[in-house]
Amino acid sequence: MTQMRTTRRRFLEQAAGATAVSVVARHVIAGSNQPPPSEKLNVAGIGVGGMGAGDLRQLESQNIVALCDVDHAYAAGTFKRYPRAKTYTDYRRMLDQEKGIDSVVVATPDHTHAVISMACMRAGKHVYCQKPLTHDVREARRLAEVARETGVTTQMGIQGHSKDGCRLIVEWIRAGVIGEIREVDAWCSLSYYPWGHASWSSSWEGPVRPKETPPVPDTLDWDLWIGPAVMRPYHAAYHPRVWRCWLDFGSGMMGDRGAHTLDPVFWALNLGAPTSVEATSCGQTKEKHALAAVVTYRFPARGALPPVRLTWYEGVRAPRPPALEDGRVMGDREGGVIFHGSKGQLMCGTYGNGPRLIPEARMKDFNPPAATLPRIRTSHEMEWAEASKAGRPAGAHFGYAGPLTEVCVLGNVAKRVDGRIEWDAANLKATGGPKADRYVRTPYRDGWSL
Repeated sequence: MTQMRTTRRRFLEQAAGATAVSVVARHVIAGSNQPPPSEKLNVAGIGVGGMGAGDLRQLESQNIVALCDVDHAYAAGTFKRYPRAKTYTDYRRMLDQEKGIDSVVVATPDHTHAVISMACMRAGKHVYCQKPLTHDVREARRLAEVARETGVTTQMGIQGHSKDGCRLIVEWIRAGVIGEIREVDAWCSLSYYPWGHASWSSSWEGPVRPKETPPVPDTLDWDLWIGPAVMRPYHAAYHPRVWRCWLDFGSGMMGDRGAHTLDPVFWALNLGAPTSVEATSCGQTKEKHALAAVVTYRFPARGALPPVRLTWYEGVRAPRPPALEDGRVMGDREGGVIFHGSKGQLMCGTYGNGPRLIPEARMKDFNPPAATLPRIRTSHEMEWAEASKAGRPAGAHFGYAGPLTEVCVLGNVAKRVDGRIEWDAANLKATGGPKADRYVRTPYRDGWSL
């Protein structure tokens, strides 16, 4: 009997030791807080009533363990889809209570992207944040810095970055197919007119905020929805969905579509910060983003690459190149890019899709250069999940997405001053005038910070 007890005791001790070794091995294999590629991530979603719902569907091969939304009615469909996930209203409470979360998907309105993503990174969580990464320039810079400091795996939700079209553009341009590029036109023909998202109807179509103060729905925590922005009364003109056109909450068409459309430009041409940005617009108010605008960026030479002038058109299309055949669609139904090279032109759609040479006759005998970039055969979300498990950077990590977002929201700064700004990237200063500096960093209301 004594021998049996001793044997059993040793067995339990050995089993406990084996378990401890197993836990240690999990961290050793893939780095601190990194599960090995064979395991599933414990994923949480913050802002799951709109785009967040679609992002989570791409991650259903993982464990969806927690869901957070300030409006439980808007998020009801997602809550129902994952009945085993715990639900929350306040992301801070979720992060405090759900210690087993590995990764977080952030798909809230733009003005809360930075504070939420920052809290998740500092809690040691991998972060997938919908585009645009941030609402202002300073936020983009800080998120990129903290992502590097914490070492978590990050990704901005620009799905075209993981598609073949975007990669073909980078390969063709870097192989010199259209020669030296000094001019680029990019556009999104959609508009917020009548001051609501182009594909959604707005309950308030005027250029200023509504004066009515209807009661806040019982299912909505309005204080948390407002987050770091200046408090204002609830109105359906802001939530759900139509917040994008409001300066305090959305990043305009430059953040909405520019983050997608300028991605292959930024990537292929190795663009960094511009030296100047100049904008003209119509319909810009003190409350809402422009209905249409033209924004011109000037980028300096980058090593052997020449200076670039990039012109962004929103609410209108870019000029049609003379070499583009009559009847041929320019870009896609929403927008696109035309690269003007010394040896020809290259055109693509909004997300880098469908790259073609201009004129089309050039495609008949075109022999594409050899592929130099890996192809992603999963979704953009799963590319991030797999990178998180492997302890490597994802394709559109914050170190890349931060500078890209800076370019986009700098366009909004130029639109706010309706003119030209000189940009001192090292010091985050719009040196063209003190008026522009106030838009580089959005003040937070008391109780909120990065």
